[in-house]
Amino acid sequence: MESKLIIIRGNSGSGKTTTAKSLQNHLGHGTLLVCQDVVRRDMLKVHDRDGNPSIDLIRQIAEYGKDKCEFVIVEGILYKNRYGEMLNNLIEFYNQKVYTYYFNLTFEETVKRHNSRSKTMEFGEESLRRWWNPSDYLGVDGETLFTNKMTHYDVLELILNQIQK
Repeated sequence: MESKLIIIRGNSGSGKTTTAKSLQNHLGHGTLLVCQDVVRRDMLKVHDRDGNPSIDLIRQIAEYGKDKCEFVIVEGILYKNRYGEMLNNLIEFYNQKVYTYYFNLTFEETVKRHNSRSKTMEFGEESLRRWWNPSDYLGVDGETLFTNKMTHYDVLELILNQIQK
C-alpha cells in the first residue's frame, strides 16, 4: 500500500480540526488522524514552545502510519518556524505523496468561524489575536490555500478531488 500524507494547517479557529475529522470520516477505516492539540495538550500536556516533545511524537505517529494506512492526516496550527523542519522531513519520508493545505483566512473570518463552535467558551477573540500568525505558509510545491469564500463543503470537496486522483 502506498500511503498518502495530508497536512492541514492554519490559525486557531479556522476549521482545520473540523475538516480533518470530516475527511477521516469520509475516507473511512484505516485513516490515521494526528491532531496537534491531542498530542500536545492531551497526551503530553506541554506548552507549544520550540523543541517541545510533541513535535517528535507527531512525526513518529505520522511515520508509523506509512504503509499501514492509506491516508495519514496531520492537522494543527503547526507554526512553520517551530514545526516546519519536522513537516518537511515527513514530506520526504512519504516520498512526496503529500497534499498540503493552509487555511489562509482573514482574522475577522477566523473569529466568525470560531464563534460558531463550542470552543468559543474556552477562549475568545483576545486569545485568537495573541496566537494570530498570518500567511504562515510552508512554501512547498502544491500547497493549497483555502480562502474566506470557501465553505467547509468546498474545502472537503477540493481535498477529496485532489487526493483521489
